[in-house]
Amino acid sequence: MVRPARAGDAGSIAAFNRAMAMETEGRVLDVLTVEAGVEAVFVDPGRGRYFVAEADGRVIGQAMVTTEWSDWRCGEFWWVQSVYVEPSWRRRGVFTALFGCVEAEARRSPGVVGLRLYVERENRTAQETYRRLGMAESDYLMFETEFPAEPPLSPSG
Repeated sequence: MVRPARAGDAGSIAAFNRAMAMETEGRVLDVLTVEAGVEAVFVDPGRGRYFVAEADGRVIGQAMVTTEWSDWRCGEFWWVQSVYVEPSWRRRGVFTALFGCVEAEARRSPGVVGLRLYVERENRTAQETYRRLGMAESDYLMFETEFPAEPPLSPSG
């Protein structure tokens, strides 16, 4: 079952975010920072929203959606991020169900012009999954500048 996440799911979401960072980048994330970051989404839905997949009464997968305004298209792209499926549930359609829920909601939402996501260059398995779901590789590369870490703010600011 896939549903919008509730505040009570924050602990699972934060744990999955930490696991994802370790699996994909070998990064150990600060527990308090990740927990504050997840909680901030529930406090201010303008920051994003989570969807979770459940089985046997527990969260087994997640995806977060954030928005980006496109002045070229006069509409919003939904970015699908913080994607994680518990290892024992992978290759069983969990992400396909999460993506299907997000895509259906995006298509029903006025002003949404498409979905985007980013993926690690070496994560060929995820790339093939996204292709199977109808997504295509973009012509753009992503660049970033990361600022030094600061203590987490409270979710309200």
